[in-house]
Amino acid sequence: MHKKSQELFEKAKNIFPGGVNSPVRAFKSVGCSPIYIESSSGAYLYDVDGNEYIDYIGSWGPMICGHTHPKVLEAINETMQKGISFGACTELEIDLATLVQQMFPSIEIIRFVTSGTEACMSAIRLARAYTGRPKIIKFAGCYHGHYDSFLAQAGSGVATLGLPDSPGVLPNLASETITVDYNNLEQLEKAFFQNPDSIAAVIVEPVVGNAGCILPKPGFLEGLRDLCDKYLSLLVFDEVMTGFRLSLGGAQEKYGIKPDLTTLGKIIGGGLPVGAYGGRADIMKMVAPEGPMYQAGTLAGSPLGMAAGKATLELIQEKGFYEKLEHIGMTLEKGIRQIADKYQIPIVLNRCGSMLSVFFTQAEQVYDYNSAKTSDAHRFAKFFRLMLERGIYLPPSQFEAWFFSSAHNETEIVKTLKAIDESFEQLVLEN
Repeated sequence: MHKKSQELFEKAKNIFPGGVNSPVRAFKSVGCSPIYIESSSGAYLYDVDGNEYIDYIGSWGPMICGHTHPKVLEAINETMQKGISFGACTELEIDLATLVQQMFPSIEIIRFVTSGTEACMSAIRLARAYTGRPKIIKFAGCYHGHYDSFLAQAGSGVATLGLPDSPGVLPNLASETITVDYNNLEQLEKAFFQNPDSIAAVIVEPVVGNAGCILPKPGFLEGLRDLCDKYLSLLVFDEVMTGFRLSLGGAQEKYGIKPDLTTLGKIIGGGLPVGAYGGRADIMKMVAPEGPMYQAGTLAGSPLGMAAGKATLELIQEKGFYEKLEHIGMTLEKGIRQIADKYQIPIVLNRCGSMLSVFFTQAEQVYDYNSAKTSDAHRFAKFFRLMLERGIYLPPSQFEAWFFSSAHNETEIVKTLKAIDESFEQLVLEN
């Protein structure tokens, strides 16, 4: 079924670390070899062995309009005829930035970069420059890219591979990162109290996507904003995943919280490598060449990424776009819960808009990284393989959110729920 994929993986293991260019792609935690994708269309992926899959990864989030959307491809094609990269200013940068600012009023000034990691790294450097303070606070299970300051209880790939905090991170730099539990204001307030004049910023995924989908408890984000104001620290919303996915204005619009800085990625490039950070004008004016905080990038604002991002942001503004995503989400959520009840398989299902996670756990709720880690990763691995056999491509990790797109229609949802029913039945029989 996956002969050619297996052959390619064996070849790749002699070329790349672990055979891959990003750790979770190795499929280690789900007990099989990776699938090699050849093409895509709408809600579907097609591998090198000719197998078809309904895709619930969406390139880890950006394909909110589905794969190879004609308007996005048209924008890329039209732009590439004029040139692929200039390393110079283009009007497309202004066009995309204007769209982002319209949707995210908190972003008064923006700077494009090439990845979510770079956006988060730059935002933290800026926060330290603006406040003159060394420390940051992050939350266990939140992943903000592989920058040294963030690789402490970072969830996602680190959790998937069972790795400790990454070797190579200097102890003196790691000591400037304080990690507290998501949804725990008491811990956060204690951290501030113990370091009243040292916290430059708090960075958070307002809805966690990198320990699975975990929602903020009522009052948590409001309390976070209040504590940052009290201690004169900056609040950074990492909306690399949630930006444009939960609403046009991301999680900050959905929950009514205004951060000082926001990081964006994924959807902002329409599938191409684009990220951004932005926020209050007085803070962003610290960035070179207007200010002393240096950050640069040859491919920042590259025309192809700007064109793809602009086309995508125009598409998601169409009438009924988010209503369709919510209908898909509600249908999936209801169906999965009914199937789990049918087979008496204990799960916790968390969903926020077009992000969801199924945790195989006896816990009543999953509200932070510790409760997410109660999940039965071995059972998830079996479930993943059973779904893959049935043509459903899920994130190969218990600790990653599922993403779906506007290209997922009734046909795909029916097929998905049928595959889940058959897979849950098999899980019961194997026990």
